[in-house]
Amino acid sequence: QVYLVESGGGLVQPGGSLRLSCAASGSIFGINATGWYRQAPGKEGEFVAAVTRGGIRTYADSAKDRFTISRDNAKNTVYLQMNSLKPEDTAVYYCNAVTLAKDDYWGQGTQVTVSS
Repeated sequence: QVYLVESGGGLVQPGGSLRLSCAASGSIFGINATGWYRQAPGKEGEFVAAVTRGGIRTYADSAKDRFTISRDNAKNTVYLQMNSLKPEDTAVYYCNAVTLAKDDYWGQGTQVTVSS
């Protein structure tokens, strides 16, 4: 079992920045990849970014050049640095972990609101 807790969401003005954190606990040795997804009101969830245990990073087109995913293995935490935020980035952001056994785990989500 893997437990994920997100933090760092909030209200920010357009053009501003936020850093989301995803702290993992439990059977973390089995995690193969950790990623971020988001869901805006009335829309389907979408992939944002992910990093594998080997350090390979992938981004959605909407996140490239503005968002950076990173991890601190000592803290068992994955971060999503979001810069140049736009109103369309407003969503609930969820942390996801996929294990080597293909098990899927999700955090409870953190709200990001970009508005003036």
